[in-house]
Amino acid sequence: MMLFLSACSVNMGGGEKKLDPTSTPGSASTGGTKNVIFWHAMGGGTTKVVDQLVANFNASQDKIKVEAVFQGTYDDLLSKLKASMGTNDGPTVVQMYEIGSRFMIDSKTITPMQQFIDADKWDVSQLEPNIAGYYTFNGKLNSMPFNTSNPILYYNKNIFKEAGLDPEKPPTTYEEIKQAATAITKSGKATGANFAIYGWFMEQFFAKQGAEYVNNGNGRTELATESLVNSEAGIKTLTWWKDLIDTKAANNLGRKTDDSKKAFAAGQVGMILDSTAALKGIVDSSTGKFEVGTAPLPRPADSKDGGVIVGGASLWMMNNRPDDEQKAAWEFIKFLTTPKEQAYWHINTGYFPITPKAYDEDSVKENLTKFPQFKTAIDQLHSTKLNTATQGAVMGVFPEARQIVEGAIEEALNNKKSPKDALDAAAKEISSKIQQYNKTVK
Repeated sequence: MMLFLSACSVNMGGGEKKLDPTSTPGSASTGGTKNVIFWHAMGGGTTKVVDQLVANFNASQDKIKVEAVFQGTYDDLLSKLKASMGTNDGPTVVQMYEIGSRFMIDSKTITPMQQFIDADKWDVSQLEPNIAGYYTFNGKLNSMPFNTSNPILYYNKNIFKEAGLDPEKPPTTYEEIKQAATAITKSGKATGANFAIYGWFMEQFFAKQGAEYVNNGNGRTELATESLVNSEAGIKTLTWWKDLIDTKAANNLGRKTDDSKKAFAAGQVGMILDSTAALKGIVDSSTGKFEVGTAPLPRPADSKDGGVIVGGASLWMMNNRPDDEQKAAWEFIKFLTTPKEQAYWHINTGYFPITPKAYDEDSVKENLTKFPQFKTAIDQLHSTKLNTATQGAVMGVFPEARQIVEGAIEEALNNKKSPKDALDAAAKEISSKIQQYNKTVK
């Protein structure tokens, strides 16, 4: 995580590089096929899906050849990308998780996607506005959304029935979660809930309350200088979370969402939070045992209008590659946004299509019939009002900040500090690191 604090050690590029409009894809000096290197962090079964998308593009034309290279976790990928900066060993296009966006911009090593969009007069309205919104800064789309998700509540309908709860009326507020979880625990059938200690969830709870996570318009009007994690939205959330644990309405299984999912699949807990991208796996793991219900991410009953922030990653163009290579990569990126390819991506990974027209594809309609729970995720995405809170925070030390927040949540849940004291300390530490980072950028 110290990568974000040592930005000054990166061999930065020379700022935004303007493309030569006369160059065309396939016009390599060798006169042959233009090669494009695509670095990504999609592991497991998703690697095969990425490889298939690349194969589909390569088969669709004969002037460009894309090679996808898996680089490990998001953090591994960032480390390898940083090591490649200032050399010719890096990728043409790189996938970067959403919380790496500030660093990518500050590194001066990227060509904003907006340059290709403007040159090609490409219609940005093809994209989901609430997805494109995260990656848009000062009216410019810096990167192309790729894998996108948000968190929802998963609940065991059978356990709800056994606890005397209506399985068709899931809880949607903090208060209703407490009531339902308490009823489940008292029934003796399972523990009411488990929420993994994941910093992403805290970020989402802020957005759901219409609250910003850092100052200066969530770091979007100008560089953030201060963490707001200890504001009312944070204290209210952590106090509620701790109360669930203290009253046995929920349990604490630590930071791993996999542990939370395993407990849910085993019928040990009635409710969990997880990414929409986990939906298919969660439903499959319950087959023959119980019916899975889904509901929007909860919020305090008295909170302002809010929504969810998109998670996942986007595609960034590296500016040290030749113009014609970048243009070739742009052709690949455009191909990935087409409804047919987005439908394939969505069905096989569980990530949202970034192109709304993908929902018109028969394959997507069939998939929604098979997994009706996904409609919750779609409705939650579309009902979110785009503002600085729901666009999401941006700061150069976000990965490290997320770890600090997780530590604060642990301290509160384990009775080492009060929610306020834990978040006050976290905010102070994060603010200090933000300010150190900003100095390296300046």
